[in-house]
Amino acid sequence: MYKFNPQRIQIGISACLLGEKVRFDGGHKNSSYCNQEIAPFFDYVPICPEMAIGLGAPRKSIRLVRDGEQIRVQSGDGSLDVTEKLNDFSERKVEELDFLGGYLLCAKSPTCGMERVTEYKIGTNNGTKSGIGVFARKLMERYPHLPVEEEGRLHDMVLRENFFTRVYAYHDWHKMRHEGLTKHKLVKFHSRYKYLLMAHSPKWYRELGPIVATIEDIEATADRYFTGFMTALKINATRRNHTSTLQHIQGYFKKHLTKEQKQELSEMIMKYRQGLLPLLVPITLINHYLRQFPTPYIEDQVYLNPHPEELKLRYAY
Repeated sequence: MYKFNPQRIQIGISACLLGEKVRFDGGHKNSSYCNQEIAPFFDYVPICPEMAIGLGAPRKSIRLVRDGEQIRVQSGDGSLDVTEKLNDFSERKVEELDFLGGYLLCAKSPTCGMERVTEYKIGTNNGTKSGIGVFARKLMERYPHLPVEEEGRLHDMVLRENFFTRVYAYHDWHKMRHEGLTKHKLVKFHSRYKYLLMAHSPKWYRELGPIVATIEDIEATADRYFTGFMTALKINATRRNHTSTLQHIQGYFKKHLTKEQKQELSEMIMKYRQGLLPLLVPITLINHYLRQFPTPYIEDQVYLNPHPEELKLRYAY
């Protein structure tokens, strides 16, 4: 039985993405990115709902079928209907997954597709890309703040960086909860994430501060804060917001840097703003100055290191 591991992030994943031959045709959807590039950083929990309900591989392909207000899961000819089995399995299984730090799904799947799954009108081959996989829907409804993404969408570097930023922040939050929630820990958590919040959503950055400033019921406050926190991080950080955040951090060095150093940092930030440099460049320079002029408040900011550098998430934009 799995349980939350404070030291190691566990990621749920569609089994086919790991090369397991579980698809309807006996094949797989092996992802070299998942299997090679990011595997060292996480422990995977592979799941294939279709195999779990006993369909086997190979098997008849199934699809989402709209019957009035109801969504059924059937074979194309209607001879196989696994709606109840899949719903029952999904409801049971998601209750066991509260230890996860994120989930990577296989696109277009009637069980695991996160969005734009083809949904057919009953009795026809007319489909619209408006569905959500049965298991994916149950998972996202049960854990609305869990970082969930389709593997194919990770080719977009902005979406990739956003997903893993949320994975590490989500795990950090649950690690704090696992160790025991206190007012002091909640305030400190928010303090560490201030500049990351600013980069993702200045609106939520402004709204979350007052929540932790007046804590009466710690559990209610924590739940309210976490909802806003994960909602903020789901918003993709923009160059404009990153620039503003970098300039705020730059202000902490004004008494330490020479005129030339200030100018160099300003130029790096503006070149990033113009798309001439990746975010890694001004971040690296700031970290360099922090080693020269230690500033505990800035050193503690998750914004500067929201995920392992080896993931190479700030190289491309």
